[in-house]
Amino acid sequence: MRTMIILLSVVMLTFAAAAYPQNSMITTLDAKWIAKDLDIGRLDDAAWKRAHWTVVDRYWSGEPAPSGRRFKAALLWSAKYLYIKFDAEQNEPLVVSKSPDLKRKTIGLWDRDVLEIFIAPDRAKPHKYFEFELAPTGEWIDLGIEVTPTERKTDWEYASGMSSAVRTEDGKVVMAMKIPFSALGKAPKTGDLWMGNLFRCVGRDPGRGYLAWRPTRTEKPNFHVPDVFGGFHFAK
Repeated sequence: MRTMIILLSVVMLTFAAAAYPQNSMITTLDAKWIAKDLDIGRLDDAAWKRAHWTVVDRYWSGEPAPSGRRFKAALLWSAKYLYIKFDAEQNEPLVVSKSPDLKRKTIGLWDRDVLEIFIAPDRAKPHKYFEFELAPTGEWIDLGIEVTPTERKTDWEYASGMSSAVRTEDGKVVMAMKIPFSALGKAPKTGDLWMGNLFRCVGRDPGRGYLAWRPTRTEKPNFHVPDVFGGFHFAK
């Protein structure tokens, strides 16, 4: 059963440059092993301090994004779950729903402020992957995706059983997801490399921003380009 915890606070916080130990030009992100599963609502759990963080500082086009739109992300994994945490700068008004529905997936969530991860468990088939999105309101969506030479197929009924937490602060948005490996078709072993990408949609048109860990470099914003996926390495 899907659970959701929303934590809201107002705290004067900013990112320090030292908070970004890696940059968006890397092609592989280590997921750090944890022996004990986390309460996803504990966004400041000490386990995240031991994680390997990467900063996403470029738009889908490869152009640098303003510092106020950048985010960093980290992965943890246990025997049963994959954990993703996002720490995002937020220096402009949120683009969110006025009446969020947290009980079911929100179709069209990508038209508002969201952070996203795409995960392809089979590195030989990166065109088959899963999409997970989370908004500052706590709204979410999970989808199964297959990209073919002629179309993109979407499994709208996919139900991962993911859980999540969000915290909105002054100048910052913090989000985390907990995804069971049973919903991804298999559990990884130490040393495995899965494929995927990390994204953010932020702001309003005409200046809306589309950030990508691995820039897709399409003519128009498009995240669904598995050929450019980076690697998620499951490390001890």
